[in-house]
Amino acid sequence: MNAPPSTGNSPGSGPLAGLRVLEMGALIAGPFCTKLLGELGADVVKIEPPGQGDPLRKWRYMKDGVSVWWHVQSRNKRSVAVDLRTSDGQAIARALAARADILVENFRPGTLEEWGLDYPSLARANPGLVMVRISGYGQTGPYASRPGFGVIGEAMGGLRHVTGTPDRPPSRVGVSIGDTLSALYGVIGALAALEHRRTSGSGQVVDVALYESVFSVMESMLPEFDAFGAVRERTGSILPGIAPTSAYRCADGSYVLIAANGDSIFRRLCVAMGRDDLANDASLAHNDGRGAKQAWLDGEIEKWTSARSPEAVLAAMERAEVPASRIYSVRDIAADPQYAARGMIREVALPGGGTLKVPGVVPKFSKTPGGFSRGGPRLGEHTREVLHDLGYADDAIEALRTARIIELAPD
Repeated sequence: MNAPPSTGNSPGSGPLAGLRVLEMGALIAGPFCTKLLGELGADVVKIEPPGQGDPLRKWRYMKDGVSVWWHVQSRNKRSVAVDLRTSDGQAIARALAARADILVENFRPGTLEEWGLDYPSLARANPGLVMVRISGYGQTGPYASRPGFGVIGEAMGGLRHVTGTPDRPPSRVGVSIGDTLSALYGVIGALAALEHRRTSGSGQVVDVALYESVFSVMESMLPEFDAFGAVRERTGSILPGIAPTSAYRCADGSYVLIAANGDSIFRRLCVAMGRDDLANDASLAHNDGRGAKQAWLDGEIEKWTSARSPEAVLAAMERAEVPASRIYSVRDIAADPQYAARGMIREVALPGGGTLKVPGVVPKFSKTPGGFSRGGPRLGEHTREVLHDLGYADDAIEALRTARIIELAPD
């Protein structure tokens, strides 16, 4: 199956067209926040340190000397290589912040203040500036100065404690979910702050802590503890008290996910399995009754699935309109027609030639779709262009390059 080419949408053609975003950060949380804004049309200028740039350029699998992840995380962005530890570099950052609608940073709290790039200073030149600050523990509190990555937020936020099976140490989720959740909250906060600016004329700081982003999605964990002293633990593939919803073994040893925890859906599942006795059992009519018999009920379902192929199970579930799925690997994703039909498998051209499959844009807009027209930029690819826009002459740019305050990508 051929993947569609890159969307063809140029940066600035989505619902956030005309918005100027300045990114000062690295790796995942801050850059993922600006990635989302850029896909929706914002012009994102990313400041990177000269030399190596964002460390993400060297993470995981490399192609032509650059991480393939880079072409997802930094697509649509313009790279400006500037040493923010220098006064001249800080002057460039201030000039960019003076023109920006949103500034996103994920340094340890206090770093921007050390560089004279604190919000009050920047807001004097640009009162409408919205600054999104993503950090491990937030800008305040006794832990504010501690370093923190997404996995630490997942640990402190409670997610790591409930992830995995009871007989094993806590597991990590297979992706950097703590960073990603914080990035999403950063986007929500930035757009809400822009709406406030529309009516008030003033910007503000949006303070996002990694651990709080994780904790905020932990459902009823805290009220259960407060009301009953219950501490949620690791339970594998089930959610205790919500049934049936689990992974069920099939005849070939593979697993199928079935989520039939709605009352009417459960009845349809029972009919599909030929178990009218379960469908008509009054004690199983509602979730509280099913939750009380969860282990037994899962066993009854697995008796049925284990005698059938996954294809047969899924076909029966589709006929009965019961939510179910195989557990996809990326190989399954890349070949799935639903992904292709919704434009979620795209291609981006690489600087050295060839193309790379990358995820599409979420969400879908009926009138102003987001998109991307290029992958991640070369380090300093847009330094000269952006400095020209700020009024720097070529001789001044050359002096900054000679002093190693900036870096220019080769032509």
